[in-house]
Amino acid sequence: MKDHLQEYVHDLPLHSVVFFSLVEATATLVDHSEKYWQSKGLTGARIRILVEIMKEGGSLLPSMLAQRIQVSKANISLLLVPLENDGLIRREPHPLDGRKSIVSITREGQSLLLRNLPGNRQCIADKMKVLAERELNQLLSLLQKLKRG
Repeated sequence: MKDHLQEYVHDLPLHSVVFFSLVEATATLVDHSEKYWQSKGLTGARIRILVEIMKEGGSLLPSMLAQRIQVSKANISLLLVPLENDGLIRREPHPLDGRKSIVSITREGQSLLLRNLPGNRQCIADKMKVLAERELNQLLSLLQKLKRG
């Protein structure tokens, strides 16, 4: 049994080696980004919510936001409470369907992004400098191919 298990933990095929290398590289970059946010007293998860709202022009249905950040509809409500308490977002009734609400980023939320996103983007760029532009484009193309399946 132990010998048979070795093929799954040591003697990995190339696709498994690549997968685990990709996971480790991603974890390293995420950790680097998260440390940046922590130095600002923020979390990457909170910033990601604000960024996703901005991508949609500043307002978004909570259900769409949950889908974008891949959490349940129940969890999105929990994630929005501290952002709302800090004045970074506001929830308002949907103008056409009173059963729904719209989440909007506030001026304070936009200001927080403007103050902090440039530094975070530079932090990530610094870590990615080990790759030439050609390599970055190649990596992007390969990752998009993997996403398409």
